[in-house]
Amino acid sequence: MNKYEALKNFFGYDSFRQGQESLVDSILSGRDTVGVMPTGAGKSLCYQVPALMMEGFSIVISPLISLMQDQVRALTDLGINAAYINSSLTQAQLYDVITGCSNGAYKLLYVAPERLDSEVFLDMAVHSPISMVCVDEAHCISQWGQDFRPSYLGIPDFIDRLPRRPVVSAFTATATERVRNDIKGLLRLVSPFEAVTGFDRKNLYFEVRTPADKDHDLISLVKQYHEDGRSGIVYCSTRKNVESTCDILNRNGIPCTRYHAGLSDEERRANQEAFIYDRVRVITATNAFGMGIDKSNVSFVIHYNMPKDMESYYQEAGRAGRDGSPSDCILMYSGKDAAIARYLIDKSFEESPLEREEALRIKNNDLRRLNVMVSYCSHAECLRRFILRYFGESGDVECSNCSCCCGDAPLTDVTVDCQKVLSCIFRSGQCYGKKMISDILRGAATEKIREKGFESLSVYGIMKDEKDKYIYELCDVLTAQGITAVSEEYPVYSLMPAASAVLKGSRHIKARISAAGRARRRAASADPELRKKLIELRDSVARRLDVAPYIVFSDALIEEMSVKKPVNRKQFLEVQGITPAKADRYGDEFTDLIAGYCTEKGIKKVPVRKREESVKSAEVIGELLSDTKDSIYTEKPVQITEFCRRVSAEIKDRTGTLISVNSLRTLALDAFTSEGCIQTEIDTEGHIKRTISPRSADLDIIGEEVTKDSGEKFINILYGKKAQKMVIDLLKNKQKR
Repeated sequence: MNKYEALKNFFGYDSFRQGQESLVDSILSGRDTVGVMPTGAGKSLCYQVPALMMEGFSIVISPLISLMQDQVRALTDLGINAAYINSSLTQAQLYDVITGCSNGAYKLLYVAPERLDSEVFLDMAVHSPISMVCVDEAHCISQWGQDFRPSYLGIPDFIDRLPRRPVVSAFTATATERVRNDIKGLLRLVSPFEAVTGFDRKNLYFEVRTPADKDHDLISLVKQYHEDGRSGIVYCSTRKNVESTCDILNRNGIPCTRYHAGLSDEERRANQEAFIYDRVRVITATNAFGMGIDKSNVSFVIHYNMPKDMESYYQEAGRAGRDGSPSDCILMYSGKDAAIARYLIDKSFEESPLEREEALRIKNNDLRRLNVMVSYCSHAECLRRFILRYFGESGDVECSNCSCCCGDAPLTDVTVDCQKVLSCIFRSGQCYGKKMISDILRGAATEKIREKGFESLSVYGIMKDEKDKYIYELCDVLTAQGITAVSEEYPVYSLMPAASAVLKGSRHIKARISAAGRARRRAASADPELRKKLIELRDSVARRLDVAPYIVFSDALIEEMSVKKPVNRKQFLEVQGITPAKADRYGDEFTDLIAGYCTEKGIKKVPVRKREESVKSAEVIGELLSDTKDSIYTEKPVQITEFCRRVSAEIKDRTGTLISVNSLRTLALDAFTSEGCIQTEIDTEGHIKRTISPRSADLDIIGEEVTKDSGEKFINILYGKKAQKMVIDLLKNKQKR
């Protein structure tokens, strides 16, 4: 199997995206590799494809439990054997995974960095064929970036303890040049190949708003998205704001749930699942939510409060449009946001476990990045260009896809008013922030102004007819254009060398003040009626399989189906992203719906489906299993998924045919249900629950009670040799019925 076969057979794509192939080739050549790719650009595939092709298995170090679980579930659905190790596993489950790794059952193992130095894990690692160690979210190793994780610093020591050094790869979505250098140095990479594919997400629309009433604006925005059936996240900087915005949206008829660290583990899990499974399409959350959520159909991200740095903002905003569809990223800014961000930075400094000098350095870095974020919120020119420049890239002067480039507010010459602000900063000693500057210019009669004698300044009261808000925005514009600077410790303004040209009149300042253009709506589907029917079918299939809807098909794939209208298997496989396994599992239902719709609407002539085109996956599998070896069976009872992995591997070894593990599992469970061996029920929330019947004991099927860490109990159904043989016989006989 070469890289193109792996790409097509497992992921459904005919070609690599920009930058992917060079990263894949570097890893396959055995060279250490660093990849910086924006969220949604397909960085996971860059290490997953090589992992499938190399001997042994690959370890992927990932920071969040939910991230591992989502990725492993998605890989399993594609027919890829993967597992994870983190604190959510029971001791028995941990040893099952460890045993599976030792026996070569997996190609990808996701693990939390804190687990690397555990005795059980180390013993397995030093005695196993590890082909690659991949560090995901690699920016966590750098103190110059956001989300610094001290546990990441132990990764190179773990690699050094392995008997044979595997290839080491590192991937992240947001990293300045300084952070990239940290990644290479701290991970001790050897002559690494580095690829920065570009930070531009062309499908994302960026907008900064400065609404007088945030809540009113938020309700109006989210209602628009909700009526279109779109899914999105509203980020808030504090738990209090998460609660209040969630309540406001619910009171205004927009079903919404919430997520923050103050909730119980059980409620966070339930709310997260409700959002992932589209039972609720809007969630309000702190920035703890989303990093590990592999949900591709988020079509809008609204920041109710300004984030503390550009890295966090771009990462959080980038959770929209991961399927490539046009999506909106709206930031609601007010001066209070900067104060909240400073408070959180101060609090983090006070609670830091690091040495005071090191903690102070990190605090000053955070304050520097905060000032950049404030500049972004007041930037008068292309927002996308501002973001790209921050990450070391150039951008078009106008992108035609942000509020500055598309906004209604004209670009106005504000040079004279900026000169007044600069003169005030200079004459007051370059020792004050926005509030004092505005008070002086507006002629406020405050005690502090009288105490300092500022009534005697020539600039006192020269902007008495203007509002604070206008002067504050001018201050932000000057900082954004490098004409003034704001100190890190306190928000005090000082003049930069560029101020001289403005004061002399040789440099003019233009800005869009208080531009609050409307959010751009997504482009309409080529066939919205068919799109709606396909979404309803997808959601029905997802409920039946007890998976999130995007696991079945992403919104982007649904959109393409509504445009291309495939009516048979051949056409279905021509839709980018549809794999043979997906076609086997879902193809007939979706092509039948599309064919019926096309016939009803008279859109196009639907040919009569030939017999060979309608061969069911059960028949194909039955034929492939016609000469099964006894070695496929296990001595001890196992889960049905584990047995289906063995069957899939057997078929692949003998015939070279790739069969999805989940396809086999579905067929086997359907067969057992029809034979009365197990009973299947669907609860009120659409979850599938299976129990064993009295007949099960005769077939060596047992139910084992398992208790999760949360205290929840469930029955784990295990299948012995008799049941395994029955699975094979039932699948073989499918083609004869």
